[in-house]
Amino acid sequence: MSPRLVGINHVALEVGDLEEALRFWGSLFEIKVAREPGMAFIDMGDQFLALSERAGAEPHSARHFGLVVDDKEAVRERLVALGVEVSPGRRLNFRDPWGNLIQVVEYGQIQFTKGQRVLDGMGLGDLSKTPEAQAELAQKGLL
Repeated sequence: MSPRLVGINHVALEVGDLEEALRFWGSLFEIKVAREPGMAFIDMGDQFLALSERAGAEPHSARHFGLVVDDKEAVRERLVALGVEVSPGRRLNFRDPWGNLIQVVEYGQIQFTKGQRVLDGMGLGDLSKTPEAQAELAQKGLL
């Protein structure tokens, strides 16, 4: 059986000026922001928009989106079987034939959550979260 798509974890965009980008997004929406050097993460509950400041970066170099799947290792195996180059180690990043960067994360290991009725309707009702993912959700009051 093929691995299943569950949802989108995040979208990452490159911006020329991080403060200007945050003002823009803040003028559109009420936002809650977490920061790291050169990056900001606009919280959307169990999902996020990642903004990275990249002056003069190669076009499309870090722009990507994160796919949530039921079985990350099954996706890795399929990519390898198809001859697609994947990142080494525990992360699973790859580029599609058009150069788009895609990060694959497993549903049980992250804070992204679908309601039980939605999971059941998708035939994924048996998916569960690791204790670490549950702790992230609990910390945000989302459990």
